[in-house]
Order: sequence, then structure tokens, then C-alpha cells
Amino acid sequence: MELIEICKRAKDARQEMAVLSTDRKNQALLAVAEHLSAQKEKLIAANQKDMENGKKNGMPEALLDRLKIDDTRIAQMAEGIRQIAGLDDPVGEVISMKKRPNGLMIGLKRVPLGVVGIIYESRPNVTADAFGLCFKTGNVVILRGGKDAIHSNQAIVDCIKEALLKQGLTENAISLITDISHETAQKFMNMNGYVDVLIPRGGAGLIRAVVECATIPVIETGTGNCHIYVDESADFEMALDIIVNAKTQRIGVCNACESLLIHEKIVDAFTPLLLKRLEEKQVKVRADEKILQIFGNEKNVTAASEADWGTEYLDYKISVKTVASVEEAVSHINRYNTGHSEAIITNSYSNAQKFLNEVDAAAVYVNASTRFTDGFEFGFGAEIGISTQKLHARGPMGLLALTSSKYIIYGNGQIRE
Repeated sequence: MELIEICKRAKDARQEMAVLSTDRKNQALLAVAEHLSAQKEKLIAANQKDMENGKKNGMPEALLDRLKIDDTRIAQMAEGIRQIAGLDDPVGEVISMKKRPNGLMIGLKRVPLGVVGIIYESRPNVTADAFGLCFKTGNVVILRGGKDAIHSNQAIVDCIKEALLKQGLTENAISLITDISHETAQKFMNMNGYVDVLIPRGGAGLIRAVVECATIPVIETGTGNCHIYVDESADFEMALDIIVNAKTQRIGVCNACESLLIHEKIVDAFTPLLLKRLEEKQVKVRADEKILQIFGNEKNVTAASEADWGTEYLDYKISVKTVASVEEAVSHINRYNTGHSEAIITNSYSNAQKFLNEVDAAAVYVNASTRFTDGFEFGFGAEIGISTQKLHARGPMGLLALTSSKYIIYGNGQIRE
């Protein structure tokens, strides 16, 4: 189907979607979740084509992990949609209502954004997550995934459309752009009049291209150069467990830890324990001069360059730097981070509060892994992406981030003098 036809059908479906009752939306979401589970063999077979192509094309292991669909991930997709069905529906909520001296009652009400366009890379679970969140909020969604996941995305969208039709609802609540050329992507970014907002989800290059080229309003999601600062009062075992989890539980995700700061007073005692744990996971360390002087003979430790402090590796690599204080840690993080997720490991209440108050990021943690920055983990059921901008939405974007608002005014004949 031509892009313009997809966009026209999406716009035509907008009114139907905007007025669906909460019960009707929840019923449909549960039906979609069941159908995805029932069609898992079809989904896995489609994904296998993408996995085979990815391996042939030399796709890195971390990206293959993002691309893969199996029984567990299909179950997670379905469960995410069920959780969305169980969440409160924000659409129609009257946020405020105030009476003016002239008798006018002026209220503010949550409404859908309209037609949401999403451009993303090789993560098929985004297809299901995006549908669930957009559908619950009365939005229509147009998806443009990457070529690496085209078979997987098509199979998921087909399943969703089948379930919607069985529920007597428009299949145009979700559309997939199957023309994966750059020319069509560019045209999609300029579909003003049809698409109300555009959300890029992927690597730095994709996000930059959308932000620079789109004429549609963009909600910018960001890359994750995430830090953990180990304070001088930190519990060592806690710190080690958190670091290993944040770095290695899944290396190809935006909330993985990429950079580590260690207070200089504990470097001699803490670093040998850290290097041992990282070596067990085959993580290579890019170290500053002080750590290099002491531990440079370790096989997994090499010198860090200036570029390392700002690098999102998405690999078994981590940069490590010593700092003299929490103030220096905060300053370093605010200089090099991408506004995503930052953590402090400490037993000092004052240092924890300082870190929480002064670090500029969408999610700031005390004594916990950065891997929790996720819509599912935050109780949103799923997420549309993680916003690192400061307008409209910030952090994991759930249902509220997919709504706008409008003023509703009740009068009894007032005219303006």
C-alpha cells in the first residue's frame, strides 16, 4: 500500500478510535494478547527469516538479541498488552475544573494525540508495545520498522489486525509501512496534516536523522550513556552486584551502564574486586590514568580516551574513572551523559539527596541498577520509548505521554465585554 493511502486511512480511523469506551478498548487488547500467544509459531517462523538474514549480514550479537523472538518474548509481549488493559484509562480524565468570577467553568481534559508515527529499528517487541499503548489512549499508530525486522513486524501487525477485525474494530488502528527505503522514510517524516506526532526509537543516528529531517512534531527518545557512581560509603557487595547487572544483564539496551565512577578513597580496595567480577563476564575496561597506574597489568584494562567518557558501547566494554567527591561525580555525569539514567551507590543520605537533586537525567537511582528504566518495570505495562527531552514527556513514556489536553468550558450565556 502506498504511504499516502496508509496515512489517509489512519487519519480516517482517528475519530473512531478517539471515542472508543474504556471497556471496548480493554476487551480488544485482551483479544490481541490472546491472539499473539495463539499465533506464536507463525511469529517465530517469521522472525527466523530475519534472524537468518541478520547473521548472514554480520549483525552484532547485541543486535541479534534485540531482534530475536521466542516463546518467552512472545509471552512478554502478550503480558505487556494485558497489563495495559488493566491500567487506568487517562483519556477523558478532567484534570482540573475552576470557576471564573464571570461564572464560566473552565476545565482541562485529557485527549488522544491523534495519529502517532513511530520510526524504530530491529526490536519487534516495539511493534506490540506501541500498538497497546496507542490503542489504550485512543490513538492510531503508523509504524515504520527497520529492514532487519520486516518479517517479524509484518507478522505481529497481521496478528493484531486479525484480532481487531474479529472484535468488529477498524484494522487501520495500526499500520506498518513495508516500503523500507530511505525515500519513503523521508516522506513519512513530512506527512503533516496526517500524522500528529513522530517518535523515533533506536540508535543515535536514527534519532538525529528524525529530529533534523522531520517537519512533524517529534518526541525525542535518546541514547543511553548511563553512569554508576560508587561513593566512598558504598556497600561493596551491593555495588558489585548492581554494576554487573547494569552492564551485562543485557548489553544492547539503552539503560545498560556504560561508564563507572569510583571515589578515590576506595579505589585500592574496590577496584580489584570489580575487575575480577567484570573479567568473569568478559567485560573490557577503559580506565583513567590513576586506575591504569595501579591495575594496568590486568589483561582486560586499557587506557581510556576522552571519547570513552561519552560513548554508548552497547558491548562488553565499560569506562571507569576516579573522582574525588560526589560533586565531581555529578559534574562529570552532567557533562557526558545523554540525559537517560544515572545511579549512585552510597550509604550517605546527604550524598544520595545531592545526587538525586543535581544530576540532570530522566531517571536517577539510589542503590539500584539503571536497568529498571523501562515502562514494564515502572508499571506502565509497556513503553513507547524513553524520552530524554524535557518537553511534554520525560523518561519511560507510558499512557500519559500519549495524551494531550484540551480546555472544556461551561457557560450559561456569558459574552465578553
